[in-house]
Amino acid sequence: MPFAIYVLGLMIFSMTTSEFMVAGMMTSLAAEFGVTIAAVGYLISSYAAGMIVGGPLLTVVLLKVPRKQAFLALAFVFLAGQTLGALASGYGVMLAARIITGVSSAACFGVSLAICFSLVRPESHGQAASVVLGGLMVATALGLPAAMLFDQFLGWRASFWAVVILVLLSGLLGLIAIPSSPKPESVRLRGELKAFRNLSLWAAYATSMLIIGATFAAFSYFSPILTELSGFAAETVPFLLALYGVATVVGNAVTGRLADRYMMPVLISGLAVLTAALIGFGLFAHSKVISIAAVIAVGLAGVTMNPAMTTRITRVANTGTLVTTVHGSVISLGIVVGSSIGGMFIDAGYGVGSPLWVGALLAALGLLSLLPYLRNKSGKKHGLPDRTESLPQLEEVSCNRV
Repeated sequence: MPFAIYVLGLMIFSMTTSEFMVAGMMTSLAAEFGVTIAAVGYLISSYAAGMIVGGPLLTVVLLKVPRKQAFLALAFVFLAGQTLGALASGYGVMLAARIITGVSSAACFGVSLAICFSLVRPESHGQAASVVLGGLMVATALGLPAAMLFDQFLGWRASFWAVVILVLLSGLLGLIAIPSSPKPESVRLRGELKAFRNLSLWAAYATSMLIIGATFAAFSYFSPILTELSGFAAETVPFLLALYGVATVVGNAVTGRLADRYMMPVLISGLAVLTAALIGFGLFAHSKVISIAAVIAVGLAGVTMNPAMTTRITRVANTGTLVTTVHGSVISLGIVVGSSIGGMFIDAGYGVGSPLWVGALLAALGLLSLLPYLRNKSGKKHGLPDRTESLPQLEEVSCNRV
């Protein structure tokens, strides 16, 4: 892998640490700004909303900008938003900072993946994506715990400043390591938008959202589940979450190696393991041994399917910046959907373990979402046309004839 790909991974690590760390310092932020814990929760939602809505819009604005310059511009915008958060004197300022960082982060995800795909051969797309998206996994295993320690010993502002330094370092390394790219052609936007007429792309997006939704429906409530149902002491939970984070790093490395050659088997087996792990966790949450095993299994087979998910996107559509950015927004939507539905079931009185069953249901739906793809592949083997994937080509032929 070219060194530039590891630089892109460092940037994703820095930005994802910023996204997650508010969840680990909610008490400190609530005390600082004189608001409720629920209000601090809106800081997490605002970041996600920025990623879902603002990311693709900002990407469209930058489509005609060379990718290296777009990456550096987004790093600067994120740096400004993160600095604003570190200096925030009130809740409103922090809310604005979170929206700015969320928007720039989503666009940077798409640009970073587009750059990494341009640096390697097509058969290495999955492995390259696993390095870049590995930053997300390492942020869970290392970035979030480190931010919590900074908050405890140095104050929450120190956590924000640490991310500022990391983003600045990543941007400087990117300036040196990422090769310059030519200015995109003027027809680029039309070409990128054309990919969204492909029904197979939307099917792939749906699977990705269900995978992430299933994972975060459970992960978002691991702490209360492990303490209230499994009987672990509160002091033990950070170590269990770190164990989950290590599992995601290991799983990401494995799927990154397999995604290019075995993309669909990785998705099928991963969703099967995820479904089984969540069902087992839901049934035996009072067992500490099974709870630990389930946490590790969810870490190995949840968000670690990202390289396979990304590989599928590039195969059914293209490696364009807008396609990959919207994929990132879909993933963020999955986080919001999974965690929100899990919380709704708890509020409805179904118990703190109910998000595990929500996750299991979403994972099972993810498996079902693969059936059209498998049916199309089966049809190809028997000489039948793949109507879903051939739709854009048929339309293009009609336009050429006109």
